[in-house]
Formats: sequence, structure tokens, C-alpha cells
Amino acid sequence: MATLKEIKNRIASVKSTLKITSAMKMVSSAKLHKAQDKIENMQPYQDKLNQILADLVVAVSSNEMSSQYTEVRPVEKVAILCFSSNSSLCGAFNANVIRETKALVKKYESEGVAITVYSIGRKIADAMNRLGYPSPKNYTELSGKPQYEEAANLAQELMDAFESGKYDRVDIVYNYFKSTASQPTVHNTYLPLSFQSNAEEFHSAKNPEDYIIEPSPQETLEQLLPNLLRLKIYTTLLSSNAAEHAARTVAMQTATDNGNDLLEELTLEYNKGRQQKITSDLLDIAGGSER
Repeated sequence: MATLKEIKNRIASVKSTLKITSAMKMVSSAKLHKAQDKIENMQPYQDKLNQILADLVVAVSSNEMSSQYTEVRPVEKVAILCFSSNSSLCGAFNANVIRETKALVKKYESEGVAITVYSIGRKIADAMNRLGYPSPKNYTELSGKPQYEEAANLAQELMDAFESGKYDRVDIVYNYFKSTASQPTVHNTYLPLSFQSNAEEFHSAKNPEDYIIEPSPQETLEQLLPNLLRLKIYTTLLSSNAAEHAARTVAMQTATDNGNDLLEELTLEYNKGRQQKITSDLLDIAGGSER
């Protein structure tokens, strides 16, 4: 059985840890509100671009429109764009992305596909380095502080690589910010872009929107697609960033709750031990006086 001094030291240690977890929860919560505002302000713009593109595809036969970013070819070379955080203490946030990325890499390896992994975040970069897939560049700063200009540059690099044939397919793996309590891991195709999937997701057959297209559907498409692809990388960064802070807020809240429970148990154990010691001392005094 632990001595009173040992229990007292453990109580002090738990209290010290609680100060840290409580502070981290407050910081993460503040960052979450800012990240949530950014993604909520940007998402409607991306959705509207998707809707316009989908309506354009429905209004005009897809045979009349073509783009280098929609070309479907046999997959021999693939790029995987995966997003994680730079630090830990955020529950299963990083583990989920690492697991999904590893499964995707294993799948492509079994098919004999050449793989390049773009790791956005220190945690996924470390995991992929150990797996033998170092990132072409260091994107640590991009994960910590998402900026549109840097996201657009990355998107342009991927678009140019796809257009030149360096990659036949580009996949994205990240944690989608659904709510503070839910950040599911998402895997989708970035390139080639599918007209049909956009049309099914965003076009309303009951109330189709009519567009006067000038100068032509093809030229409009050539203007919309690059903007949409650049924006998609940026919104993915914002969503992953918000999901990270949400996961850390929940993790720190859980740690604080568990610490408070442990503190109550230790305090109760300490009080019981102290009471037993006082009782024992009183019995010794009473026994000595009788002699």
C-alpha cells in the first residue's frame, strides 16, 4: 500500500498535469473557433463553384467539352496528398490519416503503381519517411498555418504534373471537419476531376439553373476548373486544420475529466490513510496511558 507521502506526491503531479491539459484545451478551443470560421466562410464559395460546374455539365453535353484535368488514363504513376498535424496530443487524428494512407500505399504497391507521397504535416511526413516515401518538399509550415497562396502553388504543381503525364492520378487523404465531435477520415480523387460525380452531387433536377454561357462552354470550363482545383486544396487544408483543433480540444477535455476523476480517488485514498494514521496514533496514546 502506498504511503501518505507517495499519495500526496501523486496528487501534486495530477494537479500539475490538470493545469496543462486545461490550458491546452482553452488554447485549442480558441484556435478551433478561428479555423471553423474560416472553413465556414470558404465552403459556400467552393460549393457554388461546384454547382455552377455541375449545371454547366448538365446543360451542355460533356462530349462538347474537354479538359486536360479530366482525362482518365491507366494508372501507372500516382501522387497521394495526405494531411496531418505537426504536433500530437490530438487523439486518433494523426493515426487515422496514417492508417488510411498506409492502406492506400499498400494497395497501389500490390498493383505495381509508382507512388509519390506529398506529406502535409510533420506527423504524416515522419510516418511516410519510415515507410520509404519521403515528401518532395517540406510542407510543415503549410499544415500549421494554411495560406491560400501556398495552397494554390501546390495545386498548380499537381495540375502541371498531371497535365505533363508525371502522374496519372492524384488522391487526397485527410480528416474532414464535420463537427467538434466528428472528424471522419476521407479519401477522394483530386485528379482526374469527374464531371459526373459533381453533377450528381450538386445539380438539382427539379430546379435546374439556366445559364447564359459566354463566350463558350469550353472557355468557361477552362477558367473554372483551375480555380476550383486550387480552391479545393485550400479548403482541404482549412478542414484538416479545423479537425485537428477539434480533436485536440476533445482529447484535452477527456484528459482533464480523467484527471479530475483520478484526483478525487487519490484524495479519498489520502484522507482514508490519514484518518487511519490518526486513529492508530490515538490508540497508541491510549494504550500507553493505561500502562
